[in-house]
Amino acid sequence: MNRVSDDDMVLVPGGSLMTKNPEEGRALALTLARHTIHNIQPDLDILKGGRPNYSSTPDSLIDAARVVAIEFQTIAAANNYWRD
Repeated sequence: MNRVSDDDMVLVPGGSLMTKNPEEGRALALTLARHTIHNIQPDLDILKGGRPNYSSTPDSLIDAARVVAIEFQTIAAANNYWRD
């Protein structure tokens, strides 16, 4: 099996949802979404083999964006919406 690296299998990189600002929070949301997929499907060959199917399907892309949005919502709440 061509396996995802151990670094990409960590569910919460750095062990925290705290970020300095919304831009970093959004980047973390994307990372969390990717790591979730890697944990569900750690075989890179299978993962990459499915890309032609989902990368050109609007519904699949919208679903992926929805996952990132939910991750970002969680991060924003954890950061108290970056209020001082």
